[in-house]
Amino acid sequence: MLITLALVVTLIVLVFARDVSKSAHDATNPKRSENRSFGALANTLLAKENNLDGRLDQVLAQGNTLGRPAFAARLNEFDQELSNWETAADQLRRPALAHQVNDTLYRITLERVAAYQTLLGDVARVLKLPWSTEPIDVVTNPAATLVATSQQWNRVRFALAKEPGLVHLDRTTDASATYFAAHGTTTLAKSPGLALVRAISIGAVRVAPAPLPAAAGVLLLPPVGSVQFGVSVVNASYDVQPVRVTIRVTPLNHRGAPFVQTMTTTLGPLQGYAFIPKSFHTAASERARVVVTLSGAPAAAGKVITETYSLEMSPSGN
Repeated sequence: MLITLALVVTLIVLVFARDVSKSAHDATNPKRSENRSFGALANTLLAKENNLDGRLDQVLAQGNTLGRPAFAARLNEFDQELSNWETAADQLRRPALAHQVNDTLYRITLERVAAYQTLLGDVARVLKLPWSTEPIDVVTNPAATLVATSQQWNRVRFALAKEPGLVHLDRTTDASATYFAAHGTTTLAKSPGLALVRAISIGAVRVAPAPLPAAAGVLLLPPVGSVQFGVSVVNASYDVQPVRVTIRVTPLNHRGAPFVQTMTTTLGPLQGYAFIPKSFHTAASERARVVVTLSGAPAAAGKVITETYSLEMSPSGN
């Protein structure tokens, strides 16, 4: 009887142990899947962060070999990538994993985005490059923040190493922050190719009605009652540039009336703009001097910011 009872108890224990083991195994499977899924996506994000860090380090160290447009393009490229990091980190916050590794990665990522944004903005301001991005949070010392958050992540990235799935999370690098902390923008600020050189020019002047054949600098027009000029201008510098165009008509034989008009605009880097002044009244046989003046910055090499014409209106057919 005792032997039978012992066998029954043993059987019950074995069945219970099997059920416990199966339940534990079934509970482990989802965790393993969640951890591994998080690990793959997190490492994709970390790889992007490290890739940007390496490229930014190279640009900071060798940016003095680039011109202003190329250097600004690199900074803008980095800035555009940063906005994607926050979205990717936010998507990794659920489901919650062991040791709050999701929230830790999210928080550190936000801190690093703000630090990179501040660092890029600091570089742009030193070089007087156009820059409009406002950081998530202005960071007092972006290089120190990047180094500190990298060290912090590299301490906690082993959070899932002993959890189901045995997930290995990649480390973060801080080469660009280390370089910036040691050298700042000293080399970049001394680079002639990155220096701001303001330059503008008159691109073209158009007259309506179209002038008749005449010597250079002479606008020979039919005896119309009004004339309109069009003036295109160019910003030859890589910076935002306010400009002013003035057209002044001075009659020389008392046949017409004086005319003056000033127009302003702000040109973006390497951009152009066409001004259309008002028409001014003319008279048959009028002779006048027309001066078109562009101001706001020095003339670009080989270009002009002042054009002077002799206006000659043909006699009336009557």
